[in-house]
Amino acid sequence: MKSKVELLAPAGNYEAFMGAVNAGADAVYLGGDKYGARAYADNFSTEEICQAIHTAHFMGKKIYLAVNTLIKETELEGLYGWLLPFYEAGLDGVIVQDLGVLCYVRDHFKGLALHASTQMTLTGPGGVSILQEQGVERIVPARELSLEEVRTIKDQTGIEIECFIHGAMCYCYSGKCLLSSILGGRSGNRGRCAQPCRLPYEIYENNTGINGVEYPLSLKDMCTITYIPQLIEAGIDSFKIEGRMKKPEYAAGVTALYRKYIDLYEKKGADGYHVEREDLEKLHSLYIRSEVQTGYYERHNGKEMITLHQPSYAGSDPELLERIRTVYLHEPDKQPVKMRTVLKIGEAACLQITGNQGTDVTVYGNVVEKAQNMPLQEENIRKQLIKTGNSLVSVSECEIVMQGDVFMPVSALNELRRKGVEAFERQYIEDQGMISKRETPVKFSDDKSIRLTESVKCIQTYSQVNSHHTGKTTGKAAVDILVSTYEQLTAATEYPCRRIYIESDLYMAQYERISEYIRVHGNPEYYLALPYILRARDKDYMHRLAKLVGGSAVHGFLIRNLEEAAYVRSLGETYAMVPDAGLYVFNSESMRFLAHYGAEYTLPYELNGKEAGRLTRYARQIGMKSVMIVYSRIPMMITANCVSKTAGRCSSGGEMRIRDRYGTSFMVETNCTHCYNIIYNSVPYSLHLQQKEAEKVGADIWRYDFTVESGKGCRRILDGKDFPYEKYTTGHLKRGVE
Repeated sequence: MKSKVELLAPAGNYEAFMGAVNAGADAVYLGGDKYGARAYADNFSTEEICQAIHTAHFMGKKIYLAVNTLIKETELEGLYGWLLPFYEAGLDGVIVQDLGVLCYVRDHFKGLALHASTQMTLTGPGGVSILQEQGVERIVPARELSLEEVRTIKDQTGIEIECFIHGAMCYCYSGKCLLSSILGGRSGNRGRCAQPCRLPYEIYENNTGINGVEYPLSLKDMCTITYIPQLIEAGIDSFKIEGRMKKPEYAAGVTALYRKYIDLYEKKGADGYHVEREDLEKLHSLYIRSEVQTGYYERHNGKEMITLHQPSYAGSDPELLERIRTVYLHEPDKQPVKMRTVLKIGEAACLQITGNQGTDVTVYGNVVEKAQNMPLQEENIRKQLIKTGNSLVSVSECEIVMQGDVFMPVSALNELRRKGVEAFERQYIEDQGMISKRETPVKFSDDKSIRLTESVKCIQTYSQVNSHHTGKTTGKAAVDILVSTYEQLTAATEYPCRRIYIESDLYMAQYERISEYIRVHGNPEYYLALPYILRARDKDYMHRLAKLVGGSAVHGFLIRNLEEAAYVRSLGETYAMVPDAGLYVFNSESMRFLAHYGAEYTLPYELNGKEAGRLTRYARQIGMKSVMIVYSRIPMMITANCVSKTAGRCSSGGEMRIRDRYGTSFMVETNCTHCYNIIYNSVPYSLHLQQKEAEKVGADIWRYDFTVESGKGCRRILDGKDFPYEKYTTGHLKRGVE
């Protein structure tokens, strides 16, 4: 039977924190007033976080801070000063999404544990290994992984794994959703998701409505309390409860029930494990949507996972909430201590504090004076010493030893008590092994120059290996084209472009035809665009692909996740890799991370022109090339669940769309090869009529991404003189995201 698993609870405010630790959480994750993925939670002030760290450590618990959003370059400068007091207070770990934040925290705050957020969309041991190389100690894998996939990551990497066990579920792979951002400017990557997935949509196949208005993107909440033995035995290290946006009663109530059943498993094992119906009913009455399911651990997708008819939260039992408030929502129980003070004239006042568990400290105060008029009385001294106020101790015994007619100001007695209590709390925390060793934080005197030097070295190393990919782009931006069909490929080769990206699925399906076409047409360069998601099921696919590209005209790969970076690296030093827009570069630090794996990167969709321009200038300093997408159908969601399957049309081959309440239609690509959906924006993204603004960004390469366009349509778009669409979007070029 596996050793005890960590129970990790959410806290949206200090009351929720206290409820969670009182209810039995081993650790709590929370967010501050900046940099967190729950911008609309109450969140904590700096003082509250420091107090929570101290209180948690005194109780033998840990605190992890969510710094799990994408951070713009202008915000990066404030991260050091904001994080410093938490580091010095002994913060146990930081949960990060941004690759740049990972680099920044690792380099500035030595010894602070780095946890990779589920927003990093980690799906296999390859991507996890890359993060381990960069200093990550724990990962929260994509919630879509099966239990077997989680077990494989654990077995092959040995990394700490933290998995969600309860709470709300996103429809999209976390970190791959732009739906809220593109539709309303509220970015899920920045903690401001408006949850458009919880709104009604109608599914269409070949322009025919199927099921009427339902909620096909709204997943049921997760509840795995009956599944605890299997999760523990899979090697998961930390069980994570979702819910920083929920009330303190939720954090405490859910934590208490999972604490009960984790302890039951520890005591009786899987054979003696049984969840009482009454406890299931309690869980369902604590801010849960109308139905629950066990997530993706045993299934890949399915209609049974969707809340088609009632996505809102059901009401909670007021009597249960009141019981939870009474039992758990209070300050922590205080540690009883014994005090002994010795007051001798002419000597420093001495205070000894001893705890029931062996912690013992002695502190000294002012020199004791001889009383001139009214000597101190024992009861008056005791009265001052036992006033422990908001501390974490209470005085059960207080022995006072006096020699002669002694005198000390009341303020001096109070200072002696304060000094003693603080020393006891520190020593008690240390005795429990809860002190996190800290080096002096690194505040670079010239951050930018050091980062520049390191990044240039990475690019130079990469350039030596891939010399045919490193020419300097000057003047007008070069053009790259991404194609999804053979017809688009033939159109692309007619245009004077630098490089053509061929979707790897197309390359695999029409290998002979495409290989012959490339052989005949020669230039430009040809790269393959790898799938948006790679999972264990794609192992055979990737083996076949490796055989096909060996000795072919393929020079490199467009990678869309870290798993693919590991895959390309496994092929040797022959192939270049270019991170796509979904491997987000929001700041120079994230560019520095990706400089280890390539000499180019793609600007993300969520930056405005000014923000993107700042990055292209930095890239030019380190010899890296910036790619800007100027035409595409923006992939707003990448999902393991399947709209077609939800509608009962699995593998029908029909054209699937979803239509919102305003009549706007969104194309759904059903990729059965890798079993995921791509939900595209309703209109094309194009910068044709914003050419001056686009040029100001200063990108070295402009990229055109084609999905459903005909060959004729591709030619018209590339030509740019006869723009074929009445409706289009310029995305965030001007507005950006908050």
